[in-house]
Amino acid sequence: MTQSSKKNRIIFIDLMRAFAVLQMVQGHTVDVLLASEYRDIEYPLYALWFFMRGMTAPIFLFTAGTVFTYLFRLVKEPFDKNPRVWKGIKRVGLLVFLGYMLRYPTYTILDFSKVTETQWRIFFSVDVLHLIGVSLLFVIILAWFAEKTKLGDYTIFGFAALVFFILSPTMESISWLNYFHAPVAAYFNKDAGSLFPLFPWAGYVLSGAVLGSYLAKNPMIFKTSIFSIRLGFIGIGFIAIAFLIAYVGTVNFGSVRMWNTSPYLIFLRLGIVLMFNSIVSYISHSVNSVPKFIILVGRNTLLIYIVHLLILYGSAWNPGLNNLYAKSFDTYMTITSALIMIILMTGMVLIINRLKIKNKELVT
Repeated sequence: MTQSSKKNRIIFIDLMRAFAVLQMVQGHTVDVLLASEYRDIEYPLYALWFFMRGMTAPIFLFTAGTVFTYLFRLVKEPFDKNPRVWKGIKRVGLLVFLGYMLRYPTYTILDFSKVTETQWRIFFSVDVLHLIGVSLLFVIILAWFAEKTKLGDYTIFGFAALVFFILSPTMESISWLNYFHAPVAAYFNKDAGSLFPLFPWAGYVLSGAVLGSYLAKNPMIFKTSIFSIRLGFIGIGFIAIAFLIAYVGTVNFGSVRMWNTSPYLIFLRLGIVLMFNSIVSYISHSVNSVPKFIILVGRNTLLIYIVHLLILYGSAWNPGLNNLYAKSFDTYMTITSALIMIILMTGMVLIINRLKIKNKELVT
């Protein structure tokens, strides 16, 4: 990071992205190893884990959008002179490339003669890295549009986020494979096997971009209680909207379905993310610094993400724990494994820092 960005480091963002990536590590570990008989929502511990797992991606994506846009807007230069533009485009290419490489269908690299239809489907599906990469490209394009139209970041980013949220049910109902080949259709909904299509997930990145732009344009605002309070009230507002949607749905349809493109669940998650940011930012007011390992974990999110996926799910070149011990551990073994995985990932970044090996953050 530049000297300027170090001086403007926002502690609660460090805490948020370190929490998000470690939460993702433990969530994937538990999902891979915990035996089916323990996956009962009636168990309070599992119910809590299940809820937090559902919040991991929104927190992770929102934080990615916040950090990228904050650093982008810290540079007080016109779009065509902003060095962050080219750096951001290169990061977009890297994230999308790594996303496809993690799902590469064959160990032979160039011989695709034995690749099955299922393997191609997995390769073309969109996961978190593809999603963040393309979403950050939208942030760059929209930042240019905001500058040219003078409409401002809040209006452009906020409107774009709402588009991804509101159109999600419609996009989910369309069979995009009838109109596009799988590599393109995979970005619109889950029909092609995607875990994180653009609708609604890009909306969380763009929502984070609104906060990132606000933080960049209001230096030191994050150190005030009023910032945390306002953020909390906005979060409560989105939660209220979610329950209003639930009420209308119940009145008209008798129930509210909980699926990822449900407007109720989308706005509920966004509200909770904002509330969580509010609480963490308020707590961080009394903290002048955080343990170095937390900052290092936040700086190495891309490395942690890739390494823990290779360990858990494997790749075309290595078997993962999912192939060896899928859903075979009891509660204690699973919790122990998750703790070990977190310790391994933290130890890895500490060793890298000790050896002074240069590494890159996920979104800078």
